[in-house]
Amino acid sequence: MIKTKNLTFQYNSNGELFHFPDIDLPDEESLLILGKSGIGKTTLLHLIAGLLQPKSGSVTIDNVSLQTLKNKKLDQFIGKHIGLVFQKNYANRSLNVIENLQARLYFSKQKQNKSHIENLLKTLNIIECKTKKINELSEGQLQRLGIALSVVHQPKVILADEPTASLDDDNCKIVLQLLLQQSKLNNANLIVITHDQRVKPMFKNILEL
Repeated sequence: MIKTKNLTFQYNSNGELFHFPDIDLPDEESLLILGKSGIGKTTLLHLIAGLLQPKSGSVTIDNVSLQTLKNKKLDQFIGKHIGLVFQKNYANRSLNVIENLQARLYFSKQKQNKSHIENLLKTLNIIECKTKKINELSEGQLQRLGIALSVVHQPKVILADEPTASLDDDNCKIVLQLLLQQSKLNNANLIVITHDQRVKPMFKNILEL
């Protein structure tokens, strides 16, 4: 469950004050947030993820208000319960694919489970890449690794920032299907932010900024 209430944000005292509509997303539901560039989509996503603190208002995930958590507790909560899919891949290039996933579990303070990792790679159709370094992967494989990194720790919330912006129609559909599939397998909420109108038919809950 994700709830936001009366959220506002300002990057500096002279900057624009962003006002965001309230969100009330039940367990395991998905949400598409649409809007043009500069409207504050990524800002809203980072507020939900706990990466930014609002000027006013609150974000609640699984009945925990992020604004009540101090720095260390907030970091622990984010690491354990939130998975982020970025448009740009941030995998560690000194590690191979399976080592990146093991590192994600380590920083989430979760047990290493080789069979879980390999099953995830099979589901995403990149099991043959498990010992490859990041610079050996294709763009499509990198995209799938990004999804794997966001869900390997079985988070309550998966947040995706413009995951289809640079993809053609076929790959756009594949990536969204993978995200929806993984959120369902993990019983997680999925929130996707984008300006890409192609993805609208795949969501029943849509918020336009």
